[in-house]
Amino acid sequence: MYNEERGSPMTDYILPNFGGKLMSTRVSTLLIAELKDGVFKTAEKLPAELDLSERLGVSRTVIRDALADLECEGLIERVRGIGTVINRDIVNLKCRLDLKFEYNQIITDCGATPKSDSIIIRVEHADESLAQRLMLDVGANVIVCEKRMLASGVPVIYSIDYISMGLFSDMDYRDIDWSLPIFDIFETYCGLTVITDIAKITATNGCDKIRAKLNVPNGQSLIMLDEIGYCKLSRPVLRSLEYYTDFFEFTMLRKKF
Repeated sequence: MYNEERGSPMTDYILPNFGGKLMSTRVSTLLIAELKDGVFKTAEKLPAELDLSERLGVSRTVIRDALADLECEGLIERVRGIGTVINRDIVNLKCRLDLKFEYNQIITDCGATPKSDSIIIRVEHADESLAQRLMLDVGANVIVCEKRMLASGVPVIYSIDYISMGLFSDMDYRDIDWSLPIFDIFETYCGLTVITDIAKITATNGCDKIRAKLNVPNGQSLIMLDEIGYCKLSRPVLRSLEYYTDFFEFTMLRKKF
């Protein structure tokens, strides 16, 4: 474990297999977890880049990129002559709408147990709008995955994901475990990592089917995110329609540049 005063090493932690994900992204994810509930939970500052590099067994370039990600998200501030200061108020924020987290993590952060059900898988042909968004030919085969997420048994999210069938090569999409988080499916079956999303946010009543799935009472609206997910080299690979109930109290970090 890391000792802030003595600078003792994190001898009890081994980085996971990085697979196809950017190494700096993995390190960022690790550091965020350690800031929230790990060895840096009560720390005011992070160790120096060289110290982190040695402890995690990665290059200083990877550490520098990971810290840049954390600073962009407002979790830390790097100040010359002082070091890497942790913004504890921002670290402790839950359900940040400006960051993309898996549904399971969002629900877990709310103190509930996540579970997916009502999974529907089908194949459609891309219309002109979807083809343009995902850079596909009109009529290309697209896998559509509809899924409901429960938080300790309470319906809280309904999602509809659109993915090009061509991303799965010769694999039969019916052999895929669609109960997995969609980002895990991309990494496991496509070797891709979704690293950026552009989302349009609206309040909506939703259709009768979705309202019924989420047990939304009359007069209550939903938050809908219409997202396009991009992997490396700014390639669009995913369109998602996500409907959230008022179970969540979202926050957003706004920074002045």
